[in-house]
Amino acid sequence: MRPIAIVGPTATGKSQLGIALAEALGGEVVNTDAIQLYRGMDIGTAKVTEAERRGVPHHLLDVLDVTETASVAAYQRDARAVVERLLAADTVPILVGGSGLYVRAVLDDLEFPGTDPEIRTRLEGELARVGAEVLHARLTSQDPIAATAILPTNGRRVVRALEVIELTGRPFSATMPRPGPARYDTVQLGLDTDTDELDRRVDTRVAGMFDAGLVEEVRTLLPQGLRDGRTASRALGYRQVIDALDNGADHAGDHADHAADMAVAAAATAQLTRRFVRRQRSWFRRDQRVHWLDATRPDLVEAAAALA
Repeated sequence: MRPIAIVGPTATGKSQLGIALAEALGGEVVNTDAIQLYRGMDIGTAKVTEAERRGVPHHLLDVLDVTETASVAAYQRDARAVVERLLAADTVPILVGGSGLYVRAVLDDLEFPGTDPEIRTRLEGELARVGAEVLHARLTSQDPIAATAILPTNGRRVVRALEVIELTGRPFSATMPRPGPARYDTVQLGLDTDTDELDRRVDTRVAGMFDAGLVEEVRTLLPQGLRDGRTASRALGYRQVIDALDNGADHAGDHADHAADMAVAAAATAQLTRRFVRRQRSWFRRDQRVHWLDATRPDLVEAAAALA
């Protein structure tokens, strides 16, 4: 009995394969998609519905309010507890999702240092005053390895790296994710396919989300604090709809103007998702432990089960 992790880019069919393997092997699904942790963020995350789950139990879906900030350290604790409970019950844990760091947080012995609100507040204030590039220069002098891995424009990650250095007295790069050592004897199955086909799937998925009511979903979540959520508000699709609403798409005006604004939001979402797919592919391809399968092959479930 060992866990299975289904990884790879968005729109490759990971959720469907996870359910099929759970049915075939007597397993249960553990979510490893950071945004699917949020209650109410369903359409824009392609979260499987109750009917689509076909009775297969799913864990770590809908566990956060949109105002809460997702924490990899908290997720690591909760997900490992689920995995170990399932293993103890002779049930196959099937981890499914495209958030690479979340997958690795469960499977590998990664360290996630704590946080210090006083240090974080001071650094964020400095970020607002002097900008990310000044702080990145400081990081370069203190931890050149981490500075190479973090873009100079990514103020949030620069602040986090400097916070960890000050908090622990160690380089941030010492805690950055790297393959192994593995915590479990996990089979990692990667789904991918031709780039043109995957782009087509992304475009179809995004169009379907807007047709299925993504804009109404965002409107429902805004009074619940979506705009203030540090993680949730930045999610692909949700950010673009919020921006469109803020720019007048939800104000008085004719239907044509609203439709045009949302078409722009949908196009931006698709473009950014295609870019995100490239980053996911690059992340997962670095891990030599992943067994890659073409997401379009007709015998995908059988091939995956044979590897498991």
